[in-house]
Amino acid sequence: PSLLQALTPVFNLNSVRPVFDTNSPTDIYMYFTLYGILGVVSQWWMNEFISWDPIQCGADKITLPKEKFWLPDIVINEFMEENKAPTVPYVGLYSDGTIHDSLPVKVVSSCNLNIYTFPFDIQNCSMTFNSYIYYAMDIKIFIWVSASMCVKDSMSADMFFCPQITVRRRSTMYVVNLLLPSCFLITVDLFSFLLPPQSTDRSSFKMTLILGYTVFLLLMNDLLPVTGNNIPLINVFFTLCLALMVASLLETILITNLLCCSADLPPVPGWFKVLVLKILGFLVCMPRKKKRKSVKLFYSFNHLFTKAEPMTGTLVPKDPADTAVEDKALQELQCVSEVLQAIRAQVERQKESQSSEDWLQVGFVIDRLLFGIYIISLSVSFITIIIIWVKAYKI
Repeated sequence: PSLLQALTPVFNLNSVRPVFDTNSPTDIYMYFTLYGILGVVSQWWMNEFISWDPIQCGADKITLPKEKFWLPDIVINEFMEENKAPTVPYVGLYSDGTIHDSLPVKVVSSCNLNIYTFPFDIQNCSMTFNSYIYYAMDIKIFIWVSASMCVKDSMSADMFFCPQITVRRRSTMYVVNLLLPSCFLITVDLFSFLLPPQSTDRSSFKMTLILGYTVFLLLMNDLLPVTGNNIPLINVFFTLCLALMVASLLETILITNLLCCSADLPPVPGWFKVLVLKILGFLVCMPRKKKRKSVKLFYSFNHLFTKAEPMTGTLVPKDPADTAVEDKALQELQCVSEVLQAIRAQVERQKESQSSEDWLQVGFVIDRLLFGIYIISLSVSFITIIIIWVKAYKI
């Protein structure tokens, strides 16, 4: 009680800055500790009106209500909403006149976000502490932390300090809900190239994949950041996956149309056949199939003709036996004509079949080539994005 009675005159000076000389500033030491959403701000300053002997009074520190002392009007400039954290109505008073004020702060502040490497991003947000009433000649703000703390001091003019808060995002949820499903779907699309290209099941399967991936992106859109200075790399990743799926569908449509309409196409040009079947076929390890041996037809016509007799100058009446032989020869000549027409039709069908086989071979080679380009594009893009994410995560 005697200590409180001795401090009663000081309590009446709670509206006066506690200095004997108004020209001397009050040093205020700030301590900022981040605990999730709640940040605890601790501040110390010296009240020159107060001091006692802790041995004589039996106490080195006492706790008193805040309204009995002068309090610095330290505010955070980045406040966007009212502080809704619980208030602490007491301060700690030490025997040398030091006052310790700890107050929790719930800060809803503006922060310049760099979400390029989302969800492996690290954000640096600044919080500026200063006084609205007093100038630098009245109070000086110091940060009371060690160099190993996550808060970095950037003082200027001794009238405010700006700690830098480094926050790393927990990326596990985004990896499981966003990245892994995308990788699974793009892998299924990759293995869909094993389906026969001349079948329409392959194109319908790819269209189903694209539809499912689009629905997936619409459902997961709420997990993606909507603010920031640049486009997140994960958006580029999703766009790339969708673009590869669409490109593979277009490739399937092209190859299926080529293979199904090969019988109606003209013969493959010679230069195109050399370029695709020989050069590109060698590059994609699809050697040209050997041509089937052509069937040679031999037919003897010797029996259809009789030996011609030398003509004489006298006319001989026609023998009925000779007329029968001529009729038989005409019938056999008619059969020969039918055989020749059949041979001609067979040769034309063989040419058409060979042209169709050439187009089929061209389609298979182009399908294998585009499949290789698909794998290379997918690998290069994914490796590049993963390297950027890994570098960002190790910072």
